[in-house]
Amino acid sequence: MKIKDLSINGRTFLAPLAGITNLPFRLLVKECGCGVVCSEMVSAKGIFYNSEKTLNLLSSKKIEQPLSVQLFGSDPDSMAKGASFVQDLNVAGIIDINFGCSVKKVVKQGAGVALMQEPELSKTILTAVRKAIDLPLTIKIRSGWDHSGQQAFKIAQIAQDAGVNAIAMHPRTASQGFKGTANWDLIAKLKQQLSIPVIGNGDINTVEDAQKMITDTGCDAVMVGRAAMKNPFILAQIDDFLASGSYKRSSNYEIFRTMERLTRMYVTYFGEKPACKMLRGRLSWFIKGMPGCSAFRRNLSCISSENHILTLIKEFETALV
Repeated sequence: MKIKDLSINGRTFLAPLAGITNLPFRLLVKECGCGVVCSEMVSAKGIFYNSEKTLNLLSSKKIEQPLSVQLFGSDPDSMAKGASFVQDLNVAGIIDINFGCSVKKVVKQGAGVALMQEPELSKTILTAVRKAIDLPLTIKIRSGWDHSGQQAFKIAQIAQDAGVNAIAMHPRTASQGFKGTANWDLIAKLKQQLSIPVIGNGDINTVEDAQKMITDTGCDAVMVGRAAMKNPFILAQIDDFLASGSYKRSSNYEIFRTMERLTRMYVTYFGEKPACKMLRGRLSWFIKGMPGCSAFRRNLSCISSENHILTLIKEFETALV
């Protein structure tokens, strides 16, 4: 598929996840075969005020291209300047605007899903950003603040008219968060409404779910978030299944090597002490459902060094043989 003039290899996107889709995790998922990876949410005002924490979120490596950098905010001027700044860094292949985050501190700023209640402001923001950049421009939306999807359809039309090149839709309401069921019928209706690519998101837990979403909705690609946290191979598996009708399941050997790879990448990027704190939760994703996983999770709670982590991984792997 293409977004504006950017050719995408495959039909899979890694969803932006705050605190998760940092550089090491994106690199890991890219190595595992994802088409497009996406940054964590980046504050346009943070860029405007030269926040070190914000600018660190823009760290990138060539191997992860095309990278989609997701911006959030509610001020048209800072959004346009932020997008222009990111374009000038030459780290992004796509600029994405967040219309879907329902976290209270984001909504209180008038950003994220709050924008779906403000069609005129949304139009002003998207028009300003479109004028500021030449890169492909996308947005990620929810169904809105009620189950009808009417806000989503209205914002999507505004976006297409403003020059947005693709739209990702997570068809849950603002109040649902990740609860309940994603209404894929809304993705199908959105696809019928628009001429630009539509990327479906929500409740893709397996490779077969992705195939069903594409079949049922006609969406051009799928975006996967939480399922990729425990199986970073799923995006390549989806592309293989869509292309050939079959895919290779990841072996325990591959899973444990991936855990080791993520450990080394986190330690290199964040430093050993911060990495250990972060990996206490992250590594448990990979072994969910395996025999002895509860004991392994308990052991992770006291990890203190890279060698400690790698030893625990090896011991757990050996115990499964």
